[in-house]
Amino acid sequence: MAVALAATRPAEPFGEAKQRLANAVEAHRDEILDLSHRIHANPEPAFEERQAATWVAEAIARHGYAVEHPAGRLETAVRGRLRGGRGGDGPRIGILAEYDALPGLGHGCGHNTMAASGVGAAIALASVAAELPGEIVFLGCPAEERGSGKQYMLDDGLFGGVDAALLFHPNDRTSSSIALLASVDVEVTFTGRQAHAASEPWMGRNALDALVLLFQSIGLWRQQLRPEARVHGIVLEGGTAANIIPSRAVGRFMLRSIDESYFHEIQDRFREIVQGCALATATQGEARFSGGSSTMKQNDVLRRRFSGNLVAYGLEDGPLDLDHLGSSDMGNVSQLLPTIHPYLAIAPLDTPGHSTAFRDAAATEAADDATLLAATLVAQTAYDLFADPPLVEAAWAEFRETT
Repeated sequence: MAVALAATRPAEPFGEAKQRLANAVEAHRDEILDLSHRIHANPEPAFEERQAATWVAEAIARHGYAVEHPAGRLETAVRGRLRGGRGGDGPRIGILAEYDALPGLGHGCGHNTMAASGVGAAIALASVAAELPGEIVFLGCPAEERGSGKQYMLDDGLFGGVDAALLFHPNDRTSSSIALLASVDVEVTFTGRQAHAASEPWMGRNALDALVLLFQSIGLWRQQLRPEARVHGIVLEGGTAANIIPSRAVGRFMLRSIDESYFHEIQDRFREIVQGCALATATQGEARFSGGSSTMKQNDVLRRRFSGNLVAYGLEDGPLDLDHLGSSDMGNVSQLLPTIHPYLAIAPLDTPGHSTAFRDAAATEAADDATLLAATLVAQTAYDLFADPPLVEAAWAEFRETT
């Protein structure tokens, strides 16, 4: 994906300004890529991204942003604001970044590139801030992989007054269109009674049996689930010794669907299955739901402008991919304001996400090229919105009309 940012003519309108944005990204490429590589080499899971959040906050502060860190209730959330030099009541455009890693895997989703590209776009926009109305709002967002950190930030008012939210995602393909599955995290705890597994097993109540039965029940349930629904989980606790009947067993699960109403149905059914497994094993079962993510309400006004900026660099904008769906709390943002979450390829086609192969790809030259390009495209799309107020109005009009 190597693109000559300085040598390629950007899309119109505002081609001259967009070229200056590309030049600014190129001028700060070492700073941007160093951030990506440091975050990749120091992975931190959801809600624990202390180094990454600090590095991101320091980077945008160096370029004139007034920084809140922590922002809201989350220790690792960041907000930076930079007023445009033209003042007035111009739009507030949100430039987003993510930086959490996957436990035991690292950056198998490439969030290091998302952090660096968001910072890169913020740096580029700072270079032209004197000519902008409104305000650039940078939002460093923790806990996308688990916990839906953006929902906390929404609830804390950190997106207040923002007119558009822009964030790229690395992938094995390139497309300005994206669909997302609604998802929710569930932690299931079964509580039983300890006993000696050899001499008095009948005196025990086996919590691990309940958890194993839950996995078996989910396997049978999948026969009746709709094709687009997903239920998957892992064991967190299963006992302490083979000769002790486990009194406690814990599993973590995720439920997903592209249909919001069906999504609520499967949550209710999951609760019933948990209670059925508890009843069958004479244990107590509790399912705690958290971290809900919504489906994506894509904004075509924003998407088309991003796509136009993309194809100017000689890349094909691929179709909407409904065969490789995941979830993101960007869906939550999209339900409240105009939002895009386009893909740029950093890995060969059919490289699975959340894998060592994708993690390794996120630290390659191809990922670096995509990071710089994403920074440029996000900055250019933001500039379109700042320079063309009717475009912002059109994005909101589409948002209000779309159900």
